[in-house]
This record gives sequence, structure tokens and C-alpha cells, in this order.
Amino acid sequence: MKTMRPSTIGPALATDTVHDSVHDSARATARRNARRTESAGSTSLQLAAQAPTQAAPRHWRIPAAATLAAAAALSGVLSACGTVSLYERPAATAMPVAEQFKEAEGWAAAQPADALQRSAWWQAFGDPTLDKLAASVAVSNQNIAAAVASYAQARAVVGQQRAALFPSVSLSGQVNRSRGSATQRDVQFSLGGSWEPDVWGRLQRAVDSATANAEASAGDLATATLSAQGELVTNYLLLRQTDEQRRLLGNAIRDYQRVLEITTNRYNAGVAPKTDVLQAQTQLANAQSEAEGLQRTRAQLEHAIAVLVGEQPANFSLVVADWNATVPSVPLLIPSELLQRRPDIASAERRVKAANEQIGIQRSAYFPTFTLGASTGVAATGISALSSNPISLWSIGVAMTQSVFNAGLVKNRIAGAEAAYEATVAQYRQTVLSAFQSVEDQLAATRVLAQQETFLAQASLSANAAEQQVLNRYRAGQVSFLEVVTAQTTALNARRALVQQQGNRQVASVALVQALGGGWDGVRPAQ
Repeated sequence: MKTMRPSTIGPALATDTVHDSVHDSARATARRNARRTESAGSTSLQLAAQAPTQAAPRHWRIPAAATLAAAAALSGVLSACGTVSLYERPAATAMPVAEQFKEAEGWAAAQPADALQRSAWWQAFGDPTLDKLAASVAVSNQNIAAAVASYAQARAVVGQQRAALFPSVSLSGQVNRSRGSATQRDVQFSLGGSWEPDVWGRLQRAVDSATANAEASAGDLATATLSAQGELVTNYLLLRQTDEQRRLLGNAIRDYQRVLEITTNRYNAGVAPKTDVLQAQTQLANAQSEAEGLQRTRAQLEHAIAVLVGEQPANFSLVVADWNATVPSVPLLIPSELLQRRPDIASAERRVKAANEQIGIQRSAYFPTFTLGASTGVAATGISALSSNPISLWSIGVAMTQSVFNAGLVKNRIAGAEAAYEATVAQYRQTVLSAFQSVEDQLAATRVLAQQETFLAQASLSANAAEQQVLNRYRAGQVSFLEVVTAQTTALNARRALVQQQGNRQVASVALVQALGGGWDGVRPAQ
């Protein structure tokens, strides 16, 4: 940030206000008044001029056009001396940004553009139900609705600040009734306007600050939308993974029931001991208990999805469906592109700009403020006199206010604005670092989970073959039932671990898409 510190102000500048009032019934009357008023907080000088009379030829009229021209010229000259607060985007980190991510080896590079609309990245999972639910989040989610309202509020503030750059016009009327020797009714109507020239750029900086805050609010909206969509996709994938876990347990329960029948028959035939039957019953009951626990997990995920799409859990349900274990292939950004891609980083940077503008706003308090005013109207002693014998009124002038002593108030406000700016810079850099960490974490997780899945798939195949062999040997009476229980438990756990690992890879891909700032056309299903 480069800021030009304003020079100190000398004696307070004068304020010229010109008033002229002419009675139609006595058109030759006029007078000239001058009054100087001084106070500790402000200095003002008012001059009044009216049409000269024949008895006072040395009095002068100050034309209204000349007054306005002088005020405009004064504003133009003083504007060149205003405070200058040029914004430069702070460095994202204390050290130069790395050329690539540490965990990016073997990844394909993406070609994103921040100006492009985020694509429907969840379509890469190839699930029509998920596509429908994710699309409804941006419309029905209440957190996103709140973010939309906040953004609209920020845009309204921009309009409010921009309105201060233009003049304001007001219409007023007044009727007074008084009684003395006779009853009198005074009527007056006037049209007035005022305008504060933006001599030192304070008003424009307020507009720029509000605009930056609105842009930050837009980033917050994009972040909230991406977060809600990511949460919904994650919950949906976990729900389908739970359905697959329940399917595996259902198959295992049916197998355990058949084994229990075989063991019971062998016990009744006197071939197997009672303990084999008890072990088979224990194994079956444990599997049935785990299946009920998965039902509870599924219900909670279903309720969470209902809230995310803005529906009551009582009115929402998802039927059991086949699980698609597709893991999308996510192209990778380089770190410098991530700074332009993530909406939370853009939002943090916009808040830095808004804080920078506040420094300029506070420094403009070293300079005086000017207000141009003008009004015109009519007055009469009675409503009927407004058309027959009105009194024309008009005034035009410029006012100046300059603080002379404030016990260091302006200085401390500037110090506070500068401290707030430094805080936003630190928050911006922390957001960038957290974004880099998130991408590195998800890249590492994606790579490691893929390697683990390969090993778990091999373990599941081996466990399934061992289970079948042990069961055949038990039927032939070659091994005890304890070996059957052990083999079946190992095989079931291996199958469930493989399903869980596939689900973890899907969830990690969602987290990676979020860490990279959303989807783009490069996100595609794995071939």
C-alpha cells in the first residue's frame, strides 16, 4: 500500500454565503450585511448582498453565478491537494509462492479460468439422483439464502455510499398563524438543494470501500455455495457407501444362518459339539447388531441431506440404490492459479482493499469539508396572497467546516484504520496458507488411499478364497468350527474395508475439488 500523507492545514478557510430577498411590493429596497462568527471548533464567514439602492451607490451585488463559479474553482484546486491512497494487493505469503504443490507428482495440469462459472462438478460421479439433489442446494439451502441476502445488503450499501456523491433536493412548506392586534397567517414554500463536493476523495473512497466489501460478500456467497454442495455430495456418497455395507452384512447374515443350520444338524447328529452351535449363534447375532447400527447411520445421513436441500426430514427419503464406486479424475492447478480460483481467498483480498480505503477516509479528516447550498421559494401573508402579492426568496452559498482541536482524535482513528488494514492482510495470508495446506493434504490423501485400495482389494480376494476352503473342510469334518468363524469374520471385514476405502477415495476427491475452489470442465469420471 502506498499512501501520501496529507500536509497540515493553515488558518481555516472562509465561508461565503450570499442571501438576497426582494419584496415585489417594495422593489427598490435593499441592504448589505456582513457578519463574522468564530468558535473553537469551526470558523465561518457569511456575506450577504442584495440589489443596491439609489442612496447607496457604493454597495455592490455579488452575482449568484459568480459565487457558484468561485466554489467550483475552489473545489478543483483543492482536489489536487487531496489525500492519495493507492491500493496494491499484498503478497500472498511472506515467501514467494511455490511453482507446484509438494504432493502433485503424477497429476495432470488443469486450465481453469476464474471468470468462468463453476461447473456442476458432482456430475462426474455419474449418479442422476445426486445431480438432482446438488442442483437444488443453491436454490433451497437456507445458509446459501442467508449469504444471498448478505450480498444484496452489501450491494445496497454501495448504492447508499454512491448517493452521497450527488446533490440532494428537498421541498418544504410552512404555514404559521399569529394573533396580535389582528390575526395574521404567514405562508411559505421553498425548494432547496445541497451538495458536498468530494474535494479530498473521502466520498469516493467510501464508495470504493463499500464496493470491495460487496465483492467480498460475493466471495462469501460462492464459498457458502461450494461448502453446502460439497457437504451434500459427501453425505450422499457416505449414504450410498452405507447401503453397500448393509448389503454386505445382509449377505453375510444369510451365510451365517445357513452355517448355523449346518452346525445344528451336525450337533443333532452327534457329530459336532454344542459349542459349535453357540459360536454360530453368537456370530449371527453380532452381524445382525451391526446391520441395525448401519441403519441408524443411514437415517442420520438422510436427515442431513434433507436439511441441506431445505426440506423437513419427515418429508424426505432416499430409496436404497446400487452404489457407483466411481472416483473422478481431478486435474490439478499450480499454486499461483489457486490464488485466483478459490472464492475465500478472493473474499479475503477484497477485505484488504476495503480496509485500505478506510485509511484514506480517516486521513481526509485533516482537511475541511465544503457544502454548497441553494434554495428558492415564495412567502405571503395568506394563501390568496401567494398569487396576488408574493414575496420571492432565494439564497445560495458555500459553507466550510474545519476541525481546529480534537485531542488527537483523527490521529488515533488513522492508527486504528492502519491496524485494521494490517489485520486483514494477516487474515488474507493465513487464508492463502490454509488453502495451500488443504490442497496438499487432499493430494496426499488421494494418492495414499488409491495405493491402499489396491492392497485391500487383494486382501479381500484372498480372504474370500480362504473362507470357502475352510467351510468346505469343516463340512468334511477336517477342522473345528472356530476356524470357520475366524475365516468368515476375516472375509467379511476385508470386504467391508474395501468398500469403506472406495468411499474414502470418493470423499477425498470431493474435498480436493473444494480445496481447488470448485469444479471446472476438466473434472471427469475415471476411465
